[in-house]
Amino acid sequence: MDSGFSWILWTILGVILIIAEIFTPGFVLLWFGIGALVAAALSGFADFGYAVQFLAFIIVSIALTVASRTIFASHFTRTEERGGIKTGVEALPGKVGTVVSSSRGSLHEGAVKVFGSTWTAYPAEGEEPLEAGDRVVVESVRGASIYVRRAPAVPEWRVSALPERKDRN
Repeated sequence: MDSGFSWILWTILGVILIIAEIFTPGFVLLWFGIGALVAAALSGFADFGYAVQFLAFIIVSIALTVASRTIFASHFTRTEERGGIKTGVEALPGKVGTVVSSSRGSLHEGAVKVFGSTWTAYPAEGEEPLEAGDRVVVESVRGASIYVRRAPAVPEWRVSALPERKDRN
């Protein structure tokens, strides 16, 4: 194959990789597509050999991938020190839930609903067994279980602010 036409192959590869990036979640193919376009430029404008083209493709692709990971990690992820937002299991401690299944067994295992999900729950050390309907605060998460304490009573001012509920017959 004549090296004069290799720029066409590199360009086709670059365009295919850039288009493929649209359909993948990883954000990596874009950098390899740009690397292929750089190799195409070296082939088309300066007529460098295949080894130089391939080396430029690899170096540019890896350098852009590493740089983007560094930029994304430092600017688009939040850490605790920077006031990050806790999500998932990390967000559970301190949240209030409702006991949906009373304690049973020697470990006083029950079930607590927090944020619409039901968790296997145990009373924290020094707490009484869980009773259905109790409001509890998540103290910690260990594996797939949560440890809870009874939530403090609703303040009197808040109870009086709630609308009265009339039982329907």
